[in-house]
Amino acid sequence: MAFDRPTLSELAARMEADTRTRLGLGPLLRRSNLAILSRVFAGAAHGEHGHLAYIADQIIPSSAEAEFLELHADERGLQRKAAAFAVGSTTFTGTNATVIPIGTAVQRADGTRYTTDAAATIASGIALVAVTAEVAALAGNADAATILNLVAPIAGINTATTVGASALTAGTDTESDADLLARLRSLVQAPPNGGSESDYEIWALEVAGVTRAFTLPAHFGLGTVGIMFVVDDDPAGPIPSAAQVALVQARVDDTTRRDSRPVTAAVTALAPVGVPLAFTIALTPNTAAVRAAVTANLTDLLIRLATPGGTITISQIREAISTSAGETSHTLTAPSADVTVLAGELTTLGTITYS
Repeated sequence: MAFDRPTLSELAARMEADTRTRLGLGPLLRRSNLAILSRVFAGAAHGEHGHLAYIADQIIPSSAEAEFLELHADERGLQRKAAAFAVGSTTFTGTNATVIPIGTAVQRADGTRYTTDAAATIASGIALVAVTAEVAALAGNADAATILNLVAPIAGINTATTVGASALTAGTDTESDADLLARLRSLVQAPPNGGSESDYEIWALEVAGVTRAFTLPAHFGLGTVGIMFVVDDDPAGPIPSAAQVALVQARVDDTTRRDSRPVTAAVTALAPVGVPLAFTIALTPNTAAVRAAVTANLTDLLIRLATPGGTITISQIREAISTSAGETSHTLTAPSADVTVLAGELTTLGTITYS
């Protein structure tokens, strides 16, 4: 049976009652020494109850605060994923033979700053230069063609630069408590088992930015394992970049860890082929708030249920729309049937057309 923590008033009443009983006294005067001492002791007991309740919360990972959650995770060999820096390249223009020094700072319109990773020289009017965000965060990612401006002018170099076609990617925030708890639960419920399907997914999820992972046994034949994964929080996602695939590959190839993969398994990290799913919905009421709620529910549906080679049923789609806040009715025109993708493909959110 659950313990009901007494309130401060209840504790004060108990203290006064115990004092009167033990001393054989009648009701205590409000400002008597014994009444005041009873309230003082009640306050101390109430504080102790609070501390015990706090300790009880920290014992269980699901209710523990960040510091203690990290200790629970560390006991299982898990560490919170650190924030990562966005990387990519940007194109400088200017006078031929002009040098762009290493560490040159450029910034986005919102003030996010990046610095060049190496010196470069303008040739044929341009120079494609690798850059890294100054602050590790998801906000450092930027789409291709984003304009970055020099923080300090350089003679012979135009102020505006343009993010390259590969965009600025791989920036991630520090792992949230909810995501760390989810990984811890997965590890507790499916402990390392010498290369089971869950092992590969747990290893992939240890890499910054990875939000979902899927194990594909014998993907390239006997003795092979494929690990497909996505990066839902990346603005350029959910399909990972080549750099992110390389990070997951390095993690599963790391044989120095006690939970390393079996040496007999040939493991390959893979990016799924995204198959955008377009929706056409006649929505009532067709307001911005309801459209936003439907979009959020459809996004959540695909994150929860989309798997490589999997099926999203039409009933699941209709349910996601119907349970959206504010929706009273709708007609779903597209898709009109269950949606199944091939092995190696993953259903992603496409264009939503509302009417």
